[in-house]
Amino acid sequence: MAEPGGALASRRDVLLERAGHLFAARGFRGVSVHEIGAAAGITGPGIYRHFPSKEALLGAVLVSISERLLAGGRLLVDQHRDAAAEPAAALEALVEFHTDFALDHPELITVQDREFAHLPAEDRHRVRRLQRAYVEIWVDALCAATPGLADDVARTAVHATFGLLNSTPHSAARPALGRAETATVLRRVALGALRAAV
Repeated sequence: MAEPGGALASRRDVLLERAGHLFAARGFRGVSVHEIGAAAGITGPGIYRHFPSKEALLGAVLVSISERLLAGGRLLVDQHRDAAAEPAAALEALVEFHTDFALDHPELITVQDREFAHLPAEDRHRVRRLQRAYVEIWVDALCAATPGLADDVARTAVHATFGLLNSTPHSAARPALGRAETATVLRRVALGALRAAV
């Protein structure tokens, strides 16, 4: 038997997923509440049982992306805290994690890049806080793998690497390589960019 509220949580997840796809394909302003509801199998007004507005739904989509990345990054770093692990292992794991996310969810990368300005102020600040925390995980991993590297240099390299990896929605529209080969190339290029910061 489902727990109380389980159906609501599931419906909320479906709304986030379908809204993310629609916002990526047609833009925040190009999608109506009724269209989002129809894509999720409910009426448009039914959305308001889960979110007070379309802007709040967009906020939940973008916050969930940032939370997912931060949680994944923290988990990987925790898994590589073993003293016997190579210092670069956590950095390589982070690159693989973000590469897979970008390739598997290009629509979420698109929404995050293009629709941030439509967020309510509170959600905008929350997303920025989560993003900064995720960046710092990478900065710490890069500095651990590159003794003597200044934090500011590492941070600049990390942001540049995100630019590389987050460009995948542009290449996904006209794929020249298969998924596995694309992932290999992206990981190699990202690690090369990070190591070039020395």
